[in-house]
Amino acid sequence: MIYRAKHHFFLYPFFQYYTLWKIRRNFHKVDITGHYKEKGLPILLISNHFSWWDGFWADYLSQKLFHRKFYFMMLEEQLKQNMFFNKTGGYSIKKHSRTVIETLNYTAGLLTDKNNLVLLFPQGEIQSLYTFPISFEKGIEYIMKKVPGKIQLIFLVNLIDYFSNPKPAIYMYLKEYDGDKYTTEELEKEYNSYYSLCVSENQKKAFEG
Repeated sequence: MIYRAKHHFFLYPFFQYYTLWKIRRNFHKVDITGHYKEKGLPILLISNHFSWWDGFWADYLSQKLFHRKFYFMMLEEQLKQNMFFNKTGGYSIKKHSRTVIETLNYTAGLLTDKNNLVLLFPQGEIQSLYTFPISFEKGIEYIMKKVPGKIQLIFLVNLIDYFSNPKPAIYMYLKEYDGDKYTTEELEKEYNSYYSLCVSENQKKAFEG
C-alpha cells in the first residue's frame, strides 16, 4: 500500500507561500528560459535531481507558470521521515517492492486531470549536478503507456551558478517534448540532448555577466 498525496486545506497553501519565501531568501535571482503554451492538459514535469531544493524549484515554476495542483513522487523512506510533504502533494514509491506498480498506476491516474501537475525525477535518486549523461529508470515508460489521454510532457533542467554574487542564482530551462516515442531510451536521449544545450547556454550567461 502506498502513501497517496493529500492537499491539506492549511498546510498546502502554507507550503506554497513558504516555497516562494524560501527561494526569495536564498537565491539572488530566478532565471526561467524556455517556452510554454497553455493547452489545458495535465502536465508531467521531468526534472534532474541533484539537491534538496529540486522539489521547491518545481513548485515555484508551477505557481509562476503552470498554475496546476502540485504532485510529486518521493521515496517511501524519505516521505516517512517528512510526512509534512504527504499533505502538500507528495506520494510514495518503494523501490524493489510490489507496490511500485501501484505507485505508477496512481501517477497515471493523476495525469487524467487537467488541473494536475506531476513532478518526476527519472534518475530515481539524488545525484551530483555533474553526473552526465543522466540515466532514466523504467517507470516513466510504464506511466506513459497507462495514461489514457493527452498530456503535456515537459523537460525541466535546473542549474545553479554564483558568478559574481554571494548568493546563487537558479537557472530553469524548460522545453515541451514534441516527439511521438515514449520509450525510456528515447526520452533519456532527448532529455540529455536538451541538458547539454542548457549547460552551454548557462556558460554563455557567465561570459555575458
